[in-house]
Amino acid sequence: MNKLHPDIAYIHDVLYRLLQIPSPTGMTDAVVKLVCQELDLLKLPYELTRRGAIRATLKGLSDSPRRAVAAHLDTLGAMVKSINPDGRLGLVPIGYWSARFAEGARITINSDNNRKTRGTILPKKASGHVYNEEVDTQKTSWPNLEVRVDELCNSFDAIWELGIRVGDFISIDPITEFMDNGFIISRHLDDKAGVACVLGALKSIKDNKITVPSECSILFTISEEVGVGASHILRGNIAEMVSVDNGTIAPDQNTCEYGVTLAMQDSSGPFDRHLTRQLISLCQDLEIEYSRDVFLHYRSDAASALEAGNDIRTALVCFALDASHGYERTHSKSLQSVAKLLQAYMTSQPLFKNEENVFGPHTELPLINNKREQ
Repeated sequence: MNKLHPDIAYIHDVLYRLLQIPSPTGMTDAVVKLVCQELDLLKLPYELTRRGAIRATLKGLSDSPRRAVAAHLDTLGAMVKSINPDGRLGLVPIGYWSARFAEGARITINSDNNRKTRGTILPKKASGHVYNEEVDTQKTSWPNLEVRVDELCNSFDAIWELGIRVGDFISIDPITEFMDNGFIISRHLDDKAGVACVLGALKSIKDNKITVPSECSILFTISEEVGVGASHILRGNIAEMVSVDNGTIAPDQNTCEYGVTLAMQDSSGPFDRHLTRQLISLCQDLEIEYSRDVFLHYRSDAASALEAGNDIRTALVCFALDASHGYERTHSKSLQSVAKLLQAYMTSQPLFKNEENVFGPHTELPLINNKREQ
């Protein structure tokens, strides 16, 4: 069993660079380019799908059955919905997130003329000196928000002259901070922290010349936040897929804040019992801190892959995330634990060793190690 630790300094570095590149769903070309550059440095072959997602290949001793690891590059964002007579902009969300966490955000409007215009998302009643208690009683909702544009503009015509149009993408500033105690605070850690973990595991495998028993597809999707995710990127020869995403920290959740969380079920249903137990065994063998959790209001690349009709086993590996889809926070220990588990998974034997086991009669797998779980 390989016990090498992925380089946390590399994970931090690539995560920071990922976070500085805006990538709301639908505007992911720049972040895709960055990941492709990292894959080039790692000497991993890859191809782009028609829609711009990345399908890389980690070669193994065998290419049957094939496994996959998936993480998504797209983030939450917004779009210009209307240009108001006073020069303010109406907006709608990209992805599913609360208007509560949009209030006060610094943003960039990305126009078709390549101009990037700065602004702030504010509630329509933003001044207590004007609206008094109505500031506190107005409903938190997207129709009650607007963009204040930081240009000399107070009319529709002035906004038009700037090149701003309905449908322009709005990217949200990440406000990133890496703390000395290991905490990382930023918007868009979902799922750029997951991407950094995948790249960290790959770099460790390549740098240490670790032999991989079975070829693994490394999938970077670009539309998970709107529910499309891995539905468009899988090929029919994939037998099992591990999705990498966030595990939510909250009361009544069992997420492991400084280790790995293995999801047993999300809103789309249970994950594959056998593949999940294999991951649990790897955590136990390598003494990786972990927990199990169930997420009620959650879905990942795994759900979209199954809904698209793929006959695959799926599992979900999570890094810890506080205040998901808001002002997010994770910890370096959790990221390194996830990267270590992914490395162990990619360098372990596949769940089934031949196609007959995958597509033939079901055979019950042996029980996982009889060790106490956290």
